[in-house]
Amino acid sequence: MLRQALRRFGQKLVRRHPLKKVFAYSTGIKLSTLDLVALGVGRTVGVGVYFLANEVASNQAGPAIVICFLVAGLTSLLAGLCYAEFSVRVPHHGSAYLYTYVTVGELWAFITGWNLILSFVVDVFVVVQAWTLPFDILSGTLHESISEQVPQFFADNVGYFFVLFFFFFMEFQYWWWHDFFRIFKVVTLVKLLVLGFVIISGFIKGNLHNWKLTEEDYVQAGLNGTSSLGPLGSGGFMPFGFQGILRGSATCFYTFIGFSILVTRVKESHNPQSSIPMGIVVSLLICILVYFGVSAALTLMVPYYLLRPGSTLPEIFLHIGWAPAYYVLVIVIFCNVFVYAYRSFTFPIHQLIYMMAEDGLLFPVLARIHTGTYVRIVSTVIFVTIAAIMVFFFGLTDLLDLRSVGTLISYSLVAFCVLIIRYQPERTGNEAQVQEENGPEAEKLTLQGLFFPGSPTPTPLSGQVVYVCSSLLALLLTLLCLVLAHWPGLLSGDPGPITVVVLLLVLITGLTGVIWRQPQSSTPLPFKVPALPLLPLLSIFVNVYLMMQMTAGIWLRFGVWMLIGFAIYFSYGIQQSLVA
Repeated sequence: MLRQALRRFGQKLVRRHPLKKVFAYSTGIKLSTLDLVALGVGRTVGVGVYFLANEVASNQAGPAIVICFLVAGLTSLLAGLCYAEFSVRVPHHGSAYLYTYVTVGELWAFITGWNLILSFVVDVFVVVQAWTLPFDILSGTLHESISEQVPQFFADNVGYFFVLFFFFFMEFQYWWWHDFFRIFKVVTLVKLLVLGFVIISGFIKGNLHNWKLTEEDYVQAGLNGTSSLGPLGSGGFMPFGFQGILRGSATCFYTFIGFSILVTRVKESHNPQSSIPMGIVVSLLICILVYFGVSAALTLMVPYYLLRPGSTLPEIFLHIGWAPAYYVLVIVIFCNVFVYAYRSFTFPIHQLIYMMAEDGLLFPVLARIHTGTYVRIVSTVIFVTIAAIMVFFFGLTDLLDLRSVGTLISYSLVAFCVLIIRYQPERTGNEAQVQEENGPEAEKLTLQGLFFPGSPTPTPLSGQVVYVCSSLLALLLTLLCLVLAHWPGLLSGDPGPITVVVLLLVLITGLTGVIWRQPQSSTPLPFKVPALPLLPLLSIFVNVYLMMQMTAGIWLRFGVWMLIGFAIYFSYGIQQSLVA
């Protein structure tokens, strides 16, 4: 009895979404490949570029921030390739939530969706922070004029109250997408031109010596009078060492998250099977070049120890005496944040919550978030309230790391899904019937069959083998990342951790070989992830290793968020799921 109950409970956790019931939404316009590239670049090169580089360079990586952006960009590119295959394999309007639901089941889909909600809520905070920066500069006169007539608290936080008003005003402009997308493309072009000006300025006014700073430079600057540089690092191109590059890469990962917006535009694309993958890859490559150039210009123009946490990109022009360029860049930030917040925040989070509520995983009242103006406004009140709490209790870097953890988990699950679905048999008719007639128990699993399967096409048994091996690989890769990141004796040549690493690598290699020998689906697709199973496994490894760079405080906050989510799922979602 207990065994049957546990089996039924386990089946509920892995039940999968039928594609014929997926959510479909369209704005009524058609997007070309160029439009998708513009959307991906505009969404990815968002508000983070204006202040995150200063934050990371000042106390995490120094001039080596250029490497941080490369590592973060290549990590996102690996995830982007996995997204690209899913966009052609599951050509439905959706996200990582839908892809996970279709492939590995309900529980993992809820975890993915819940993490994406966290990401969007943190985005509200980032938008609030980003807009208050130029608003504080442009409204200095306003602050001085009202500070004597209202309480000090309101005068000091006038920017935040203006942003709250902006979000509510934005809800009433929700249906202006057709005309607004033209503005979005223009602002994206202007933003790239301005950032190009920043990059060119860095090579004109930059000083290569800022990448080779020594202790004497700190002493001459009056920042350090002792023999130890302390919080300033150790000088040179990598003042905070290799660990600083890894920590900075984990933080910089936030800046590449926006490309996933493209998979929500399947129904609006002329040819989604080719334009979505092309848009994802091209937009990510452009963003990698932009971030690399901006971070290089920043650290060449200003010594990293002069970059204050919380400072913004325009301040580098004050350092070199180009005040007009400073104000131009501030205005560009102001316009960019407006465009970024208009569709990049409200549309994805409303859409995701609608999908999860329609599937029965969240409360049904939230299913009216797309059709009911009242519900949409109430949801915006909730999100902005949570963001306001975050403003007063959490630091910017901590929240960006919290968002990165949730997104890295989602990206890892998408890579895991690609690894699984490529080796599964085609679904024809009722899935349960197929499993009953051709289930794994009808075939015999042998050691020879693991490396020399008898069928050239995927079977239920080979699909089950890949599923189990992939799950074990995910566990082993996590253990490997833990050892590499947190076992101090590894670099000193201690035989203990070295033996553990070698053993883990042997097991990982063996399981990878088993997956490699299994037959793949022969379904022709416009785009497939190359070098399977290596590339998805590499994506999972890099994602997990970046997550291991997060502090215990970040994981504690993330654990609290996940406990809230599990309480909702196991008390409501698992019983009310429409897939049941």
